[in-house]
Amino acid sequence: MSTGWSFWVMFLVVLNMGTTFFLYLWGPRAKIPTLPDGTSGHVWAHGVLREGVRPLPLWWVLLSGAMFVAGFIYLALFPGFGNFRGVLGWTSHGELANAVAANDARRASLTERFKLYPVEQLANDPAALQMGKVLFEDNCAACHQRSAKGNMTLGAPDLSDDDWLYGGSGNDITTSIHDGRSGVMPPWASLGADNVKNLAQYVLSLSGSPHDAAKAAAGQPLFATCAACHGADGKGNQALGAPNLTDHIWLHGGSVADIEKTIGEGRQGRMPAWNPRLSDDQIRVLAAYVYHLSHQPDGDKP
Repeated sequence: MSTGWSFWVMFLVVLNMGTTFFLYLWGPRAKIPTLPDGTSGHVWAHGVLREGVRPLPLWWVLLSGAMFVAGFIYLALFPGFGNFRGVLGWTSHGELANAVAANDARRASLTERFKLYPVEQLANDPAALQMGKVLFEDNCAACHQRSAKGNMTLGAPDLSDDDWLYGGSGNDITTSIHDGRSGVMPPWASLGADNVKNLAQYVLSLSGSPHDAAKAAAGQPLFATCAACHGADGKGNQALGAPNLTDHIWLHGGSVADIEKTIGEGRQGRMPAWNPRLSDDQIRVLAAYVYHLSHQPDGDKP
């Protein structure tokens, strides 16, 4: 801090500690006028309660004195009196650096062990899962939620099920985190409003959802436009990130309005690449945690 601020802090310390120390020394010696019965003359409840005057107990005097001694010792050993660094030379930056170094040393030994196993096996390691959970909450939860259930508003998929846009193997998940993913569903409003509605009904029929059979039949020939990405059977294509349309899992919502909007206006999704922020070792641990989330028994899933 600047010299001016240093002197201001020193002034406040001297003022506060000096005032309280003076009161500590003066208080036990102060002469308070008292009545013959030993009270101060202050009464309450029509004289039923009277204020007595007693000397401070010895334990209070000794404890308060010890607090002043501790305060003076602290100011001598640690920073607190302006720019005086303290006899020990302690700094918060140094304390943080030591803590980071100690944590890095502990983490390095774990990381070396983690390198020995594939992601699928690492997903069963409690230490790796603990580290992966922290990495997930710090970097992924903003879009996928802490529960990993995803967010339809953002188009962030549910990571706790076994449905994958780009593959759910350890290598696939690692690649998704490391390099990121970009997906584009082009808008098909050019088909016309009625055709978009018919096509939406056919898409609903693929998953066995309630639908209008007549409109679905009219929309079936139009699905040839979609088959290039989603496949003729609507099973999707993980190489392209085209979702499976035959299940009941919807990235942007499965209502009639949601599907019509997806077809008519298109969708764009982007999973950012995390390799600039996370090391390769951290990405592997994070991939193991995500893999673990989707391979738990249903009762244990978040």
